[in-house]
Amino acid sequence: ASAVIRRYIDLGNALDTTALSRIGTRYVCLLNVTDLNMIQPSSLKMVSLNPSGCSQSTKDILYEKAKRAFSDQHFPAYYNLIEPYLGGAPAADLKALSKNNVNMNISTLVSLREDTLMSLTPSEVKGLLGVYLHDLKKWQKRDPIWMWIQRQKQSELDALRIGLTGGTQEGYINLVTPKFHPPSAASLGPVAMTLHLLPALLISFLLMSILS
Repeated sequence: ASAVIRRYIDLGNALDTTALSRIGTRYVCLLNVTDLNMIQPSSLKMVSLNPSGCSQSTKDILYEKAKRAFSDQHFPAYYNLIEPYLGGAPAADLKALSKNNVNMNISTLVSLREDTLMSLTPSEVKGLLGVYLHDLKKWQKRDPIWMWIQRQKQSELDALRIGLTGGTQEGYINLVTPKFHPPSAASLGPVAMTLHLLPALLISFLLMSILS
C-alpha cells in the first residue's frame, strides 16, 4: 500500500477526495508530513477518515485541515464532523468546545493530546462529556484520566458529584527536597589548610601549656 501511494504521488497526482477515499482510515497513517501538507482542506469534506491511530504529527496536521474544512458548519453538525480529528486539537479549541454541550464519548476524551487533556479543568471536562460524565468514574484509576485527576483540586472534583478521588487537597504543600551540592575545590581550600596545620597547632598549644 505504501509503494502504491508513493507511486501515485510521484506521478504528480493530487491527494483529492477520490484519492483520500481510496486511502481511507486504513492507510492514511502511511502519508508523511509532505504528503499531508499537500491535502486541501476542502478534500476532507466528502471523505471519512479517522487518524486516531496515526502519529501525533499526522493527527495535528489533519486536525487543522479538518477544522478549516468544517468551519462553515454549525453545532452539532460541526462536532460530529470534527470529532475523529480531535486527537490533534490544542487546548484552546477543547476549552471552546466545552461550552457547546457536545456530549463527547469517554473514548474520545482519553485519546486527546496529553498536554491538551491535562490543561482542562473539571468543569471543562464536564462540559465536554455532558451526558457521558459518569463514564469518567470508570476510568478513575486508568491513565490518562488518573494523571489528570492528580492534577486537579479535590474540591473541584467533588463538585462533579460522581465520586472521583485522588485530587489535591486544600492547603496541600508540595515539599521539595533541596538538592545537595558537594562543595567545590575552591571552598574546600581553607578547610584543607586548617586540617593540614592542625597537628602543629596542637603541639604548640601543649608546649605553651607545659611551659606556663
